[in-house]
Amino acid sequence: MSDLLEVGLALFVGALLGVFFFGGLWWTIRKGIASKWVAVWFIGSLLIRTMIVMAVFYFVSQHHWSRFAACAVGFLLTRIVIVNSVGLESVTERTIFKKATHHEA
Repeated sequence: MSDLLEVGLALFVGALLGVFFFGGLWWTIRKGIASKWVAVWFIGSLLIRTMIVMAVFYFVSQHHWSRFAACAVGFLLTRIVIVNSVGLESVTERTIFKKATHHEA
């Protein structure tokens, strides 16, 4: 297989991993908030999603930095697209903290 095709495939796999990771995060937030065990949902989901993403990164790269870089770029581009489409760039830690303390009072 040519190097360009391998790098393109790694970019595509990275994008799919981004959809899996951030889609899983979205699903975890929706399900975890309504649960009695919020911490278990969030920690468990983070561990599972991270382990799967890292294993696939390792499998795709096969000790080639160009494949790893392409996979990482695909992953990060997916994150940028998701953040821009959802509109999360306007949310900051300060606004989240204000909302959390406002609801508790």
